[in-house]
Amino acid sequence: MATCLLRIGTALRTYSDKTSLVKTRKQWRSTAAVLQKTLINQPPTKTTILDSGMRVASEDSGAPTATVGLWIDAGSRCESDENNGVAHFMEHMAFKGTAKRSQTDLELEIENMGAHLNAYTSREQTVFYAKCLSQDVPKAIEILSDIIQNSKLGESEIERERSVILREMQEVETNLQEVVFDHLHATAYQGTALGRTILGPTKNIKSISKSDLVSYVKNNYGPPRFVLSGAGGVSHEELVKLAETHFGKMTGPNYDKIPPKLVPCRYTGSEIRVRDDSIPLAHIAIAVEGVGWADADNIPLMVANTLVGAWDRSQGGGVNNASNLAKASAESGLCHSYQSFNTCYKDTGLWGIYFVCDPMQCEDMLWNVQNEWMRLCSLVTEKEVTRAKNILKTNMLLQLDGTTAICEDIGRQMLCYNRRIPLHELEARIESVTAKHIREVGMKYIYDRCPVIAAVGPVENLPDYNCIRSSMYWIRI
Repeated sequence: MATCLLRIGTALRTYSDKTSLVKTRKQWRSTAAVLQKTLINQPPTKTTILDSGMRVASEDSGAPTATVGLWIDAGSRCESDENNGVAHFMEHMAFKGTAKRSQTDLELEIENMGAHLNAYTSREQTVFYAKCLSQDVPKAIEILSDIIQNSKLGESEIERERSVILREMQEVETNLQEVVFDHLHATAYQGTALGRTILGPTKNIKSISKSDLVSYVKNNYGPPRFVLSGAGGVSHEELVKLAETHFGKMTGPNYDKIPPKLVPCRYTGSEIRVRDDSIPLAHIAIAVEGVGWADADNIPLMVANTLVGAWDRSQGGGVNNASNLAKASAESGLCHSYQSFNTCYKDTGLWGIYFVCDPMQCEDMLWNVQNEWMRLCSLVTEKEVTRAKNILKTNMLLQLDGTTAICEDIGRQMLCYNRRIPLHELEARIESVTAKHIREVGMKYIYDRCPVIAAVGPVENLPDYNCIRSSMYWIRI
């Protein structure tokens, strides 16, 4: 797989902007044909929907290892102010023993298999997955079903894990990028479910009880919200049988009341500043409202996001970088690093940039960022867009290097799109984007829109919000 991806990346990089489009058109047609053939020949993703509503999806590459996991359509967005943090708490408790296995038995069983068991929680999803040898897939799925359905949730384990989560919260608070993005969500989606943090407030962590955990599982875990995903040396037919065996008798979610439909999370253009002059560098994020996963404008916004790019002064090469913002950052020392982002949820998203700069560089860096955004809305060229599409395709393909990455891609896409988009279709959709599309989505989502800003550190030099808002459009004759 790695060799295949390397070959794809080399093919994509062959087409560059060193010569004109006219001179390289024949070469590009050849490169594109090789890429298209390679993508079409990828192993298919097979899907099955069980009678219980559970979805099973897998890609069999014949590898000696496999990754299997349970992707659950529930995260911190399903919580309330009172139980915010319970989804992440439940993720921790799943590994603390079941009715069949103690925590020690579970850890020894995984270790003796040579497998890896892991989990994570996001705002819309909870994931439990195992990486193992292909012959151990049945055992791994049995263990996953056990920790999902039979967790003991003992009082002593809850108290012990409460302390672990509180320490984890302290560690997160020292990661200023995490802090800034939590503030960004809190102000962009204030008063809504997406505005809450994944870990929850300290007071909730100190008060969450066994009944809260049981109630959350009862209302949010069940086959209709499950996707069993597999990648590597997995047989889809075997995976379906294992899903029916281990999850077939599971019911739910058994709601205490009729669950509401997905409540839209209202976006609010606003700002939050946490000024702390004891911090050496300013950490700032600015964004506009983007789109959900399945929106047709998501692909052009991903290309626009790639156009802005990312840069870090420790990596060098800024003055030779294709991105105008990276060139300006390197030549003028505007920032220490920046990275653009396109964070998507079911019905909304945040499209923006996060940067770290010296205290008195906030204004200059922000001016350059907004200037680049306005240029995307009106002056972006086909040459730039072609380069960005090649970079985006290469990065997306290189991210699928390994069974775990592919398994995650399958599980996430099944929850977001209810199917896995074939790589050749994704490549075609990216390739269809033109400079006109970039300008159109720029005018629709960026130009003259109210941004959301989160800033932490020595941010005295950051302009007033009204000044920032007035730079979200150009008046030119």
